[in-house]
Amino acid sequence: MKTLTVDLGDRSYPIHIGQGLLNQPELVRPHVRGTQVMIVTNTTVAPLYLDKARALFDGFEVADVVLPDGEQYKNLDTLKLIFDALIEKRFDRKCTLVALGGGVIGDITGFAAASYQRGVNFIQIPTTLLAQVDSSVGGKTGVNHPRGKNMIGAFHQPQAVIIDTDTLDTLEDRQLSAGLAEVIKYGLIRDAEFFDYLEDHLLHLLARDKDQLAYAIERSCWNKAEVVAADEREAGQRALLNLGHTFGHAIEAGMGYGNWLHGEAIAAGMMQAGYMSKLMGDLTDDDLRRMADAFTTARLPIYPPDDMSPERFLELMAGDKKVQAGTIRLVLLKAIGKAYVTGDYPQELLLRTLQEWRKPA
Repeated sequence: MKTLTVDLGDRSYPIHIGQGLLNQPELVRPHVRGTQVMIVTNTTVAPLYLDKARALFDGFEVADVVLPDGEQYKNLDTLKLIFDALIEKRFDRKCTLVALGGGVIGDITGFAAASYQRGVNFIQIPTTLLAQVDSSVGGKTGVNHPRGKNMIGAFHQPQAVIIDTDTLDTLEDRQLSAGLAEVIKYGLIRDAEFFDYLEDHLLHLLARDKDQLAYAIERSCWNKAEVVAADEREAGQRALLNLGHTFGHAIEAGMGYGNWLHGEAIAAGMMQAGYMSKLMGDLTDDDLRRMADAFTTARLPIYPPDDMSPERFLELMAGDKKVQAGTIRLVLLKAIGKAYVTGDYPQELLLRTLQEWRKPA
């Protein structure tokens, strides 16, 4: 087992990474406050891991709520189901919520924890690669609105993150690839050496090589933890983690939540950001080729949907939560491993990107 720390002073917390961690109650029990534990999971994960998760909290008052599975359920109506269960079972302000599942479960459980009785503890037990390397770390919680992804939420840090890599054994291939999008992102924004490693090892990761997966998860979490420790509430450098997300969130909303997985939309969005970075005079043709090769090897799309027009992109991007004073702020690349945030770019280059970076006819 490897343990990293998200350094936030008296709110610091561990990220435990390893095999068989769902059999180690000593990792989670110290992070339970009070006597009540509510496990939030979904219909896909519950038959696989709910019994193991409940056993971790033997001796506590344990209840669970099983939500429908899918990004389309990451909304206020589903959030209410968690509150209904907490109130019905009379959980108090010293209860602990446990997110057992992927990014949707982690985000919605975290938001419930941030809101219930004005804030209670929660623990992340992510079971998808995307959640393990990204959404479970950093305290971003929330739900979607039909007009924008993650528009309603709060910053609320977990007490601990428990990453049992054995849960990836049951992950669908498409979901594994979607997680690799966020892994590749860390190489692109701040860790060129990691990107070099991924170019040589993506096929090992797709083959679920346990050692290589553990290393990729650890390196990704290390990158995320460093950024979060330096900028918890996205006042500066944390925004770099949004490479491709303004484009990608538009794809998710435009295509209907759940039709494109988050990682798929973000992969295409990162390629759009890469192409715009080339138009800005920063990335080379070879840089763009390396990006495209990495995403293609990971079995991810590199082009946006054929039926999303530039006008539709601009309409949805204008509603993104990162828009400031009417300006669409983007994360672009100076080079592989070096990202920056800007709202100061020629608007015609954004339009050219949306017009030109399309699947060849």
